Amino acid sequence: MQEEIKILAEELHEKNPSLTILEARSWVELLWEDFESTRAKAGREYEGVEVTKKIVRHWIEQYGDKLNDFATRYPKYQQLINGGNSRLH
Repeated sequence: MQEEIKILAEELHEKNPSLTILEARSWVELLWEDFESTRAKAGREYEGVEVTKKIVRHWIEQYGDKLNDFATRYPKYQQLINGGNSRLH
């Protein structure tokens, strides 16, 4: 899973070069965790890393260049991404 996150972080960084690679990785980890936890809370069966990777990649393609705007509007996320520059996991 760590390799998938690394690859997705690089893709996000390419899509949105205003993010550092560390910020991109934090975003990917946040999106990854959010997708998996939301599905679990909804009672959905775990479908594996490939499904999560596919969804996160789709979000990167659709919204990757807009994540800065999102973080600006939602300080909670900005703090998660920028706070202390530490990884979420």
